[in-house]
Amino acid sequence: MAHIVLLGDSIFDNAPYVPAGRHVQAQLQSLVTPSDRVSLLARDGSVLEDMVAQVARLQELPEEADWIVVSCGGNDVLGLVGAMQSKVGSVIEAAALLADWQSEFRRDYRRMLNIVLSRRRPVALATIYDGVPRLDPGLRTALAPFNDVILREAIAHRLPVLDLRLICDHPDDYALVSPIEPSAQGGGKIAAAIAQLVREQDPGARRTVVYGYATW
Repeated sequence: MAHIVLLGDSIFDNAPYVPAGRHVQAQLQSLVTPSDRVSLLARDGSVLEDMVAQVARLQELPEEADWIVVSCGGNDVLGLVGAMQSKVGSVIEAAALLADWQSEFRRDYRRMLNIVLSRRRPVALATIYDGVPRLDPGLRTALAPFNDVILREAIAHRLPVLDLRLICDHPDDYALVSPIEPSAQGGGKIAAAIAQLVREQDPGARRTVVYGYATW
């Protein structure tokens, strides 16, 4: 029996954007064994600072988590999109702005991760996907420094990674009602990757393995 707890934002809490019963939690529950349990503490719209409250809610669950899967940070980056439209004098100046934002994101992400790790349970991290339909190529490239933070932190702590850039790689993986959210298809692919991670990754083996697309 495994208890999988999903923390973070609408990547996991995508029920408002898909048909009934096709959200990530439900699809993941259908892929694991009947004795396994999937708990959803993630909340649509959450940012990194909201994770303190989500982690606190772990103690309300009837049993300890065997895996804590975290997908958070995308809304923090989304909040920078307006600033990313600013005009600059050179590519180096633009890169310097990105470096500043990356530094702030690293600080906040590390703070969040330390709080999650304080629970002393197996943890997996998810990157921020970049395949949103009609996403400006410049904005797609600008996501890379933030994903670099997530990957570096995962490696530093020897945690497995769900690379959502590889998992949600098709336009149909994004919801029609809100293209920045996972569709039923995208949610199914995310659920399948989590199920694969739980099935294949030894919780006691501290090593970074990157999980991409999984058959479902």
